[in-house]
Amino acid sequence: MQQDKLLDRILPSVAKPGRYIGNEWNIVRKDWDKTEVKFALAFPDIYDIGMGHLGYKILYYLLNQREDTLAERVYAPWVDMEAKMREHGLPLFSLETRHALSEFDLVGFTLQYELSYTNILNMLDLGGIPLRGAERSIGDPFVVGGGPCVFNPEPVAPFFDLFVIGDGEEVVIELVEAYREWKLEGSDREGFLLKAAAIPGVYVPGFYDVDYHADGTVKAVTPNRSGVPDRIQKRVVKDLDTAVFPDQFVVPYIDVVHDRVMLEVMRGCTRGCRFCQAGVIYRPVRERRRETLRKQAEALVASTGYEEISLTSLSTSDYSGIEPLVDDLLASYRSCGIGLSLPSLRLDSFSVGLADRIQSGRKTGLTFAPEAGTQRLRDVINKNVSEDDLLAAATAAFEAGWDAVKLYFMIGLPTETLDDVTGIAELAQKVLELGRKIRGKEGKAGRVKISVSVASFVPKSHTPFQWVSQAPLEELERRQDHLRRLLRDRAIAFSWTYVDESLLEAVLARGDRRVADVILRAWQKGCRLDGWSEHFDFAKWMEAFAEADLDPYFYSHRERDLEETLPWDHIDSGISKRFLIREWKRALAGQVTPDCRFEGCTGCRLCQDFDVRNELVGGEGPSENQS
Repeated sequence: MQQDKLLDRILPSVAKPGRYIGNEWNIVRKDWDKTEVKFALAFPDIYDIGMGHLGYKILYYLLNQREDTLAERVYAPWVDMEAKMREHGLPLFSLETRHALSEFDLVGFTLQYELSYTNILNMLDLGGIPLRGAERSIGDPFVVGGGPCVFNPEPVAPFFDLFVIGDGEEVVIELVEAYREWKLEGSDREGFLLKAAAIPGVYVPGFYDVDYHADGTVKAVTPNRSGVPDRIQKRVVKDLDTAVFPDQFVVPYIDVVHDRVMLEVMRGCTRGCRFCQAGVIYRPVRERRRETLRKQAEALVASTGYEEISLTSLSTSDYSGIEPLVDDLLASYRSCGIGLSLPSLRLDSFSVGLADRIQSGRKTGLTFAPEAGTQRLRDVINKNVSEDDLLAAATAAFEAGWDAVKLYFMIGLPTETLDDVTGIAELAQKVLELGRKIRGKEGKAGRVKISVSVASFVPKSHTPFQWVSQAPLEELERRQDHLRRLLRDRAIAFSWTYVDESLLEAVLARGDRRVADVILRAWQKGCRLDGWSEHFDFAKWMEAFAEADLDPYFYSHRERDLEETLPWDHIDSGISKRFLIREWKRALAGQVTPDCRFEGCTGCRLCQDFDVRNELVGGEGPSENQS
């Protein structure tokens, strides 16, 4: 009650108080004292971002279906709210019942983005939880990590009690069951962690030691307990069609990202872009049946009142039943004023045709991702699209009435030359001229706008490019300047990422356990919300590296030997290292590798070693390819 009064005084003085009040539509609030297991779903970014995360919506629904478990949401506060909380001694609290983070049994963070790591420490500190797992006692929660970044969890390993590697729907229930058993037994913290480590897909970092060579490279990561696996295999939900999916979402009071009905039409991608970590860690492709998706849409529209349905996946237009699904949803909901969106499309005319059917009336813009400016470099990264594909897609877009096209590229890719960078500008100019020609027939040539967005390549674990050096900061800035000089047409808008942020992302993406000391020092210096450019402080991070006696360039700019033990080698993504090495060599040779959904097995070993298959059931029939 006293906390509620304090909040009533604080909230009028902070930006967007709706981030902190709870009480949203479809919120699940259970009796705290009568519920056995209390699970906090803690998203390491602000409410506006975390509320749009589909994985948390699934876990929130799944956990709250159990009578013995409650799941409540916790988000990082914005800087103004944090200052007020620290000033008044107010702990970080859940939105459902306003209990402090330290009062929960399990606290689960998603490691979605490396630059959120200091937010995790900040939330633990604000929530009254010791930062390091080794410092926690019997009364403290168990801190759990999941999400894509846990495929190299080592830089944050000391701050977590355990990690869930891979799909979480099944593991989280097994963790709750293990926690209930442990609670009844009444043993120490290690007793629960031993139970957790026995669950496939769970990694308990405290049960593993890391040894280093004299040159600083990892010698080995080995278990220090009997009964724990040498390598932790990711968990895979084999039948996505029968997996639990919410029939209602919590509807916020304020604008948040992805504030709409989201239908996960499929999980995984096998197109094999060599820079893409998601294409590795979410394999194989598993689709939901159209009838399943239609029922989910009906339930979510009825329970939320949303006016938009988004079909989500890594590449939605690859869904095998995409056309009939789109037709069904448009027939059911367009007359009700409910729109449909496909945020992830292939670079082809077919995708443009789908977008045209969906975006009747005002055209909001289309995004294409050629990734590289020349065909040579697109073959290196295995993008499997040509300049003709892009121009055909752009032609279809302009003929269908679009005036705005966004092109997404990367610079600093392996083997990239200045000619490849020049190719970005040349390709953008060709698309602009094409648009002016086609739209000029209707007198709208002047309305054509091209946006060119360029990110700096960041090598990631478990990809064919995990061994490569990131391009030096000075070189990345030189290539950005080169593009700025070339992209002078006023109809072309050019945006880019800050290279120092990309450097830190590379360090955290491929770091080892020693980097945890740097993250802690950076947070102590005031670093938090690093993913927000206005709060990112590169100088403080460099000070933290110096104080920890670690060289950031050892992690970001060092070419690794193919035989080197990598910090994440004990985490099994399902894709064999031999396959990744073969893909790296094919990249250097400019050889492309086909998609195993359409042209047969490429030898990644996932299906054989994990007993899973690509399940293409969007056409309502049996899988068309079970490679």
